[in-house]
Amino acid sequence: MLRLLLLLALFWVIARVFWGFIEGVVRGASMPPTGGGRGSNSPRSPVKMQPCPVCGTYVVPGKAISTIKSGAPVHFCSEKCRSEYRS
Repeated sequence: MLRLLLLLALFWVIARVFWGFIEGVVRGASMPPTGGGRGSNSPRSPVKMQPCPVCGTYVVPGKAISTIKSGAPVHFCSEKCRSEYRS
């Protein structure tokens, strides 16, 4: 009797895992392509990184610490570099 219950439990677990796998495959196949992946035909637009004027580390302008000098933005990798640049 115990053997039968264990076999039924094992069958139930295997069936749930298999069904979850099938649902994932169907969900993935039905989603529209998002781009940027391996099979994507549309390349991402490149971001031009800027060097920190103090230490030379390249930073992404959108995420960098910035200040304006002579009407143009200057990008820094850290607060330390920005304060060193100001003094």
